[in-house]
Amino acid sequence: MRPVSEPPVVLVHGWGGSYARTWQQPGWQALLEDAGRTVVGVDLLGHGNAPKPHEPEAYADLTTRVVEAAGDDPFDGVGFSLGAFTLLDLACREPWRFRRLAVLGVGRNLFERDEERTRRIVAAVEGEPSDDVTAQLFAQYSRQPGNDPVALAAIMKRPSTSAFSAAALAAVTCPVLVVLGDKDFAGPADQLVDALPDARSVTVRNCDHFATTEAFGAIDAVLEFLEAAPG
Repeated sequence: MRPVSEPPVVLVHGWGGSYARTWQQPGWQALLEDAGRTVVGVDLLGHGNAPKPHEPEAYADLTTRVVEAAGDDPFDGVGFSLGAFTLLDLACREPWRFRRLAVLGVGRNLFERDEERTRRIVAAVEGEPSDDVTAQLFAQYSRQPGNDPVALAAIMKRPSTSAFSAAALAAVTCPVLVVLGDKDFAGPADQLVDALPDARSVTVRNCDHFATTEAFGAIDAVLEFLEAAPG
């Protein structure tokens, strides 16, 4: 029997996702609850059931909704893409909040801000035709049911999008698992793992960025890391 004192697991989706689509539909919530864990779902500002302002300035600090949902006690965090960025941002500033942290779909991209690529994606989300396959995928995601493309473009234009530094990540004291597909444009993960004091990585084979949270390899790795694996 697991100790009742185990912290909740806070799940944070990526850009264009939601708690329901990213974590409930693929079964993350059910698997964690079957393992006796309390699950806290977060819809980041501009997503899901959260408000969706159209001003980029409204998205300057995406950690606010995580803190509101998680409360003041330490938790295990799991974040995908923008959610991983958000949890790492919080862990750099307030490391005491985390017992463990799993970040999916991030790696080299955290250290490099590709302004031209972001511009192409924003233009595609705002309706401009594009021959960039990645920009086309982001545009498709922005138009999924329940999404607001204007709000999602505003998130990408937010003022606080500076790259991470090794010095900032050195403040993250909890164990960290980095999960990355071998076909993910965010990789490789080496620089991120090296910058964190206590981190290791798992590579999911034949997996691109957008398939990460539905990949059995990713799910199994995170459940094992959180000591919530079946059996």
